[in-house]
Amino acid sequence: MTYLAPEQNGRVAEAAADAVSSLAPGWLRSVKPAYTTRHVARLLAEDRGEDYQLLRQAEPRPGDVLLARVTMLGRHRRLESPESRRAMLFPGDEILVAYGHRYAPDQFEAEVPPDLRPTHLVAAGGVAGTVTAAHRSMEPPTEIVPLGLLSRAGKVLHLSDAAPFRLRTDTEQPTCEVPTVAVVGTSMNSGKSTSLASLSNGLTAAGLRVAAGKATGTGAGGDARLFHDSGANPVVDFTDFGVVSTYRLPPREVRVLLSSMLAELALAHPDVILVELADGLGQDETVQLLTHAAATGLIHRVVFAAADALGAKAGVQMLRSLGLDVAAVTGRLTASPLAMREAGALLSVDVHPTESLCDPDIARTVLVGRE
Repeated sequence: MTYLAPEQNGRVAEAAADAVSSLAPGWLRSVKPAYTTRHVARLLAEDRGEDYQLLRQAEPRPGDVLLARVTMLGRHRRLESPESRRAMLFPGDEILVAYGHRYAPDQFEAEVPPDLRPTHLVAAGGVAGTVTAAHRSMEPPTEIVPLGLLSRAGKVLHLSDAAPFRLRTDTEQPTCEVPTVAVVGTSMNSGKSTSLASLSNGLTAAGLRVAAGKATGTGAGGDARLFHDSGANPVVDFTDFGVVSTYRLPPREVRVLLSSMLAELALAHPDVILVELADGLGQDETVQLLTHAAATGLIHRVVFAAADALGAKAGVQMLRSLGLDVAAVTGRLTASPLAMREAGALLSVDVHPTESLCDPDIARTVLVGRE
């Protein structure tokens, strides 16, 4: 084992060729943790980061905690901090992130590499992976060099080791009897998060206690903060269960994640639970999860966010074919009066401008239907 002497600027020095290297005292003070590793950063701060090592030769898995150095700035020039502040990155910065796959049609598709080779920062929330495909509008990704997986007593530190909630087994799953509304959409950036926040705000204004969660996606704090701002309490997301990204997660694990999240939110005895499913109906994980939720009664109603009228029609038909009750259509298309008129002519379900969901009367209608 090689001891790492601190550099003059106090940062972690490059490890030697050994597979395991110690960390210099006080190493944690100079590292920038990310939103995805916020619970790990809290755990490290409690014991001052002592007794941890860097494992330099390993096959990483999603959720493993990585100490890396920024070598070249690209698409992501800021790192979302545990408090959701966008911290500026500089070449040479050392960051605490987690390995994960990413699915983002408007940005990157990425996968966890097979070893600790140079890789990319693929999400500002703090996700490391190798880009395999990119939208043509994207800059090249920010490049990082792994210094090693964080480990203690020979065990690689995983996000789940510090997560405040755990995934429940099938036998531990209680029936969630709280009315649950899922917000899903045609794709990423179709208006799901804003729609959920608006609905949360309207239901809160109507005197209801709202709990909210983000069940799938790539680790980031913006949506959870938005849900808090809208009046929802409590709010959780999948990273609170030790999951950095739900892309490529086995279907059963995604189902367990959703049911575990609903069970935790139900413990607060809310009047209604709102839950967002990221990306769109073209993603396999989303469709499988909705199929399961419809069959088991985990989700009682759906609000569908669409970018255009034809997408709204196809999405509503698909959701109904899965046995789901579509309460309303909203989202980006409602920014255009013409698109709303098109959707109204194509659909037999209410089409609401996103901001109108803040109205208590409209929000109640979405929740319980028209009398």
